[in-house]
Amino acid sequence: MEITLGVNIDHVATIRQARRTVEPDPVQAAVLAELAGADGITVHLREDRRHIQDRDVRLLRQTVRTHLNLEMAATKEMVAIALEIKPNYVTLVPERREEVTTEGGLNVAAQERHLAEVTDALQSAGIPVSLFIDADPAQIEASVKVKAQFIELHTGRYAEAPNATLQQKELAVLTQGCELARASGLRVNAGHGLTYWNVHPIACIPGMEELNIGHTIISRAVLVGFDRAVREMKQAIRGL
Repeated sequence: MEITLGVNIDHVATIRQARRTVEPDPVQAAVLAELAGADGITVHLREDRRHIQDRDVRLLRQTVRTHLNLEMAATKEMVAIALEIKPNYVTLVPERREEVTTEGGLNVAAQERHLAEVTDALQSAGIPVSLFIDADPAQIEASVKVKAQFIELHTGRYAEAPNATLQQKELAVLTQGCELARASGLRVNAGHGLTYWNVHPIACIPGMEELNIGHTIISRAVLVGFDRAVREMKQAIRGL
């Protein structure tokens, strides 16, 4: 099975919100991404609404033709929004207002009961749940107990490794985590900090299904256009 690409369009909205205007439109970006070969669209509706807005998510749900992955915190507000909008699936992520971007994976083991309740509420409504976690056996085991269908492995340590030796070490951790998760019945995605230059080894991990990538694609799109940026990421995933 060929690994798929979920394009995170949050930072299209970041540019728009910098001026509190109407452009660039993340909905238009999603259309361009799909036309260029994106297999899914990912957005993170944050508590502080720093980029993606509620209206964006509603419009995207109506217009996305691949699948819509809604990243969100496991809060009552976000669960209510997800149950109303019904994205194709939800990825539960940790969230702190002061962070620039998501820092590390969910500590599922420390909040199993709460996450199990949120997961059950969403999946009972037909919305599969993914948990954004580090490739830690304890967190993978907890994810199984929570009864999520997916996990998304946090690739930040791999992406930020300062040298090739440490990068290979982190790649091994992710590979082992993916193997353990699949053996436990979980489906596996990955993301965070992946770029055109480091994505291929992650794409080669056996059993990996989808990579969610945003910042590097949006950064390149500013310079070369959205269509080319997405197509080049699809090529990078295949090692071309």
